[in-house]
Amino acid sequence: MLFYAVMKPLVQVALRVFFRRIEVRYPERLRLPGPLLLAGNHPNTLMDPLLAAIHRRQPIAFLAKSTFFKNPVSRAILQSGNSIPIYRAQDAGGGPVSPEVRAAQNEATFGRCYDYLGHGGTIMIFPEGTSVSERRLRPLKTGAARIALGAEARHHFQLGLRVVPVAVNYFDPARFRSDVLLNVAPPIVVADYAAAYAQDPDAAAEQLTAAIREALERRLVVSKDAADDALVQTIERTFGDHLNPDDDPDTLYDNFQLSRTLLQALAWAEQTFPERLLAARAQLAAYLAALHRHRLSDAALDGQRRGTVAGLLNLALGAPLWLYGVLNNYLPYILPSLVAQRATKEVEFVAPIMLVMGMITFPLAYALQAAAVQHYLTHDWRLTALYLLSLPLTGFYALSYWTTLAARLRRLRAARLFWRAPAVGAELLAQRAGLVAQLEEARVAYLAAR
Repeated sequence: MLFYAVMKPLVQVALRVFFRRIEVRYPERLRLPGPLLLAGNHPNTLMDPLLAAIHRRQPIAFLAKSTFFKNPVSRAILQSGNSIPIYRAQDAGGGPVSPEVRAAQNEATFGRCYDYLGHGGTIMIFPEGTSVSERRLRPLKTGAARIALGAEARHHFQLGLRVVPVAVNYFDPARFRSDVLLNVAPPIVVADYAAAYAQDPDAAAEQLTAAIREALERRLVVSKDAADDALVQTIERTFGDHLNPDDDPDTLYDNFQLSRTLLQALAWAEQTFPERLLAARAQLAAYLAALHRHRLSDAALDGQRRGTVAGLLNLALGAPLWLYGVLNNYLPYILPSLVAQRATKEVEFVAPIMLVMGMITFPLAYALQAAAVQHYLTHDWRLTALYLLSLPLTGFYALSYWTTLAARLRRLRAARLFWRAPAVGAELLAQRAGLVAQLEEARVAYLAAR
């Protein structure tokens, strides 16, 4: 518990730095008094429980697969961090384990959960069982429901336990400075299943699991398959401003709704006019290939007519500050990414590795740099403190500057293309106008058919 209390503020800072925006819809549902069981989807391994933990004042106990407890270091961290092992058949890497032994192990785990909930605690569990980075909800196991019903049954359904489904929506799960939306469902009162449990405990667990699944599905972006998801994400990134012109900059919920609507509309189009959809896919692929060939973006075509003198002046004046930020932050910034690339090929593990490594590289680099500046340059702790304060500020500025610079360079390339080859530029604009018109026509038809 001490480790949890010490690490929580550090993790809060790390997550606020890693993500550009963390938004919680209905945060008060995460702050309900215990006992509480949080049931979430699991697309991004360590990030999912951490995002829930930083938004709840009361400590959360997590169910983690037993293999994490085999290493003495990770076992000490997990146990001090309030984690409880769960034993699965596929985790028996050290040799066969009889069903009886595994059942006894999990019975002990369930007992610990009952005790923890019985004292008003909060537990988080991921009923999918494994973590896979995809915008789909895999079949839910009944463990979360059985724990909730078992804890209530111990107290004759007078405990007051509630299950709160937490739908975690990442907009780009492996990218630094991306966005995440926690879409929290209304609590499910476990005592409402008392009669069903008295009649058939297994059937009651299935009913409660179905309720959790329904609550999550209504608050997640759920794609049919990887191909449909890739198409929708491409449309969002290319034409998002056209499809969502009234986007509220103060919330991510508009983007979430756009993603859900696009996926639903795509499924409808596949049934209604598959030939037109196939042709539109080909047109989109041709347009994106043309943009790639000229090293442009869709936004660059919009911006190529804008004046660039003031923007270039701002970039020129900001270049020294950008260089300062890069020189002081590049090594601790790039190392987590390099380590993650070498450590895993699985997308769902990239962000947690980067987060953990960043929590090491940045404090260490800043401490060494400050010590060197103090010893060799300033010999004055006040000047060194100012230097130390400048490091994260200029680091964020360098990121923003680079993004702005890249966008402006694409706009300049677009302007040069329209100057040197106006026919090519006109063809790109015509392709885009045709695609936008088709999207608008499909949107109107889909809304009329709903």
